[in-house]
Amino acid sequence: MDRQSANTTTPSLETLFDEIDPSEDAALRPEMHPGVPMDRRAFLKISGLTGAGLILAFGLQGKAKAMDAEEELNAYIRITPDGSIYIYSKNPEIGQGIKTAMPMIIAEELDADWGDVQIEQSPINEKLFGRQNAGGSRSIASNWNTMREAGAAARSMLVQAAAERWGAPVAECTTEKSFVLHQATSRKVAYRDLTEQAATLPVPLVGTLKFKARRDYRLIGRRIGGVDNLAVVTGQPLFGVDQKLPGMRYAVYEKCPAVGGAVRSANLDEILALPGVTHAFVLDGNGNNLELMPGVAIVATSTWAAFQAKKQLKVIWDEENASKDSWSNLAAQARALGGQPGEKILHETGDMDAANEQSATSVDAFYTYHFAAHANLEPQNCTAWYKDGTIELWAPTQSPTRGVGAVASLLGLKEEAVTFHQTRVGGGFGRRLVNDYACEAAAISQAINAPVKLQWTREDDMMHDFYRAGGFHAFKGGVDTAGKLAFWQDHLITFSNDGERPVIAGAPRQPSLEFPAQLVRNFRLIQSLLPVKTRCGLLRAPGSNTRAWAIQSFLHELAVAADRDHLEFLLEVMGEPRWLPPQTAYGLNTGRAAAVIRLAAEKAGWGKALPAGRGLGLAFHFSHAGHFAEVAEVSVDASKQVTVHTITVAADIGPVINLSGAENQCQGSVMDGLSVMAGQEITMEQGRIEQSNFDTYELLRMPSAPTVDVHFIQSDNPPTGAGEPALPPLAPAVCNAIFAAIGHRVHTLPLSKEGFFI
Repeated sequence: MDRQSANTTTPSLETLFDEIDPSEDAALRPEMHPGVPMDRRAFLKISGLTGAGLILAFGLQGKAKAMDAEEELNAYIRITPDGSIYIYSKNPEIGQGIKTAMPMIIAEELDADWGDVQIEQSPINEKLFGRQNAGGSRSIASNWNTMREAGAAARSMLVQAAAERWGAPVAECTTEKSFVLHQATSRKVAYRDLTEQAATLPVPLVGTLKFKARRDYRLIGRRIGGVDNLAVVTGQPLFGVDQKLPGMRYAVYEKCPAVGGAVRSANLDEILALPGVTHAFVLDGNGNNLELMPGVAIVATSTWAAFQAKKQLKVIWDEENASKDSWSNLAAQARALGGQPGEKILHETGDMDAANEQSATSVDAFYTYHFAAHANLEPQNCTAWYKDGTIELWAPTQSPTRGVGAVASLLGLKEEAVTFHQTRVGGGFGRRLVNDYACEAAAISQAINAPVKLQWTREDDMMHDFYRAGGFHAFKGGVDTAGKLAFWQDHLITFSNDGERPVIAGAPRQPSLEFPAQLVRNFRLIQSLLPVKTRCGLLRAPGSNTRAWAIQSFLHELAVAADRDHLEFLLEVMGEPRWLPPQTAYGLNTGRAAAVIRLAAEKAGWGKALPAGRGLGLAFHFSHAGHFAEVAEVSVDASKQVTVHTITVAADIGPVINLSGAENQCQGSVMDGLSVMAGQEITMEQGRIEQSNFDTYELLRMPSAPTVDVHFIQSDNPPTGAGEPALPPLAPAVCNAIFAAIGHRVHTLPLSKEGFFI
């Protein structure tokens, strides 16, 4: 199999993080707000298609061109003569509700009746739609302007058509629920009756468009049910695992339990003799563990036959270059490093030595958090069909456009020969930003020249994840005689796959922006690296999901040392309302931070009297452009059982698009965060992952679920995402509440490592 392609390059996982990292998004400057056009692009009107009505698309980078009926359209809006309004949703739906929320933005500016709207998942085509992925909580933020412009442009054309029909000034015409109205003469006309006339009009320039004020929204900010809800609950075939093709075969793929191992030999003849097995062969891999690792493929006439054959597979692995990682050894090394100066100072301000000497009280603490798996409900899978030098894939992926490049590179094809079909995703959380399972399916399909569905088992999924890296923080901090934060030192001990750089999300990408670097005069962030071969990747709220726990817990330790109320201490650290660098919506605003902190505390009844063994814990974190504060109300009994009664969430993510979806994201983040912090850990010895299924990697059970009370501040800042930033404050809020309840400071996650259980 040709593994080389001259016209494609495969990005590293670090490059993928560059793509989803929002910190450089200039479109989200804080001075920008709804009603101000920010982009310049050319909208394209496609007319002349019989019975098509009005189709409105846009040209990327403002490059308009003539289009005809034979060309594939990137139409965001299609209004048909029967009154139906079709809107494309271009990004992957992974349960975050984006398939509903993004079309809501278009429908709002179009002033459409939601009952007229039909939503379609768009094709995967980067040339037509730009980047299509789900990661970094950026879908809303990155597409807000485009969606609004599309809706407003279509509405402008429909109003112009009605005005010309009536001979009335455009300024006197308004819209409402798929109608144009002229109040002076009590006339109105449905959009469906204006489509053909509107299609003959020039498309308005983006700079001339008028956008709705937030006070006039009819859809945005309401609770709108997910467009696929009925199909999901009735078991319709929306997901990757549901796909079927004529003549399809079913495959499994066995890889070395220790990453980096290769196949030395396998009992292929015995496997081929088993019932239902049609193929069994070795793939050598392509040297990129983001794509295709060495392994043994088994193809059969059913998934069951493939699974049963896999149980009989005997492979002798060449582990000369395989991982020998040992969590117990790594943890011991980290503990020893914690008492040393550290390898590299990432950022330092002020005079740390003088501040240490002058502090009234100083505190030292060592925090440990374990590796964690994604544990998607739907294990990795992909259906692939290689034929005549082309390949089609049906994949539950968060990053389909990157998948195109990866598969093309692997198979030696041009990207034009690779077609991805976007399926609904049964849980992503960052795992499906990497398309290794799609590459495996593609390689197997090419090898047998037939359609094949590759299905991972839960054990495959647990053993071959891109794990959230564990890590360690050796803190030292101090408060002055007035009880104010005087200095902060964080020695971060994390891991490296190449001996030079931290694993992805293992360390802050911009150390000078790491909380509380910009809010304390004397600050030092140190980094030490431990080498590992274990594959590491992005998990919900990358980086923030671990650092928030350590940082916000230690901040509470300092408040206790200063004998200060934590709410008062945290607000004092924030200081006066101001934007911190970078001067975009992806920079922390201390005023917005203080507002959500106060709101969470107020709604949770901060300061109220509680019985013995019960406490409140507060935490704040800013990530993915979301300002979030959470208060946990927790009780702990003599057996160390932790009952989380209520989590109060307060958030500022700008105008909330779909209130139902945003609440769901916050509630899901809380449950996800609780599950991980309660008892989930990934450990490895001799490079082999020790957890294999949910009996050893336990999920939170329904009786342990708390009440989650969510409150939003509907600000006029640009809208940002809710899928990730609600998770980071959860763990420190709960751990601070445990301290408030019984005086025990949690220094290790999961809680089970300190004898607690939820």
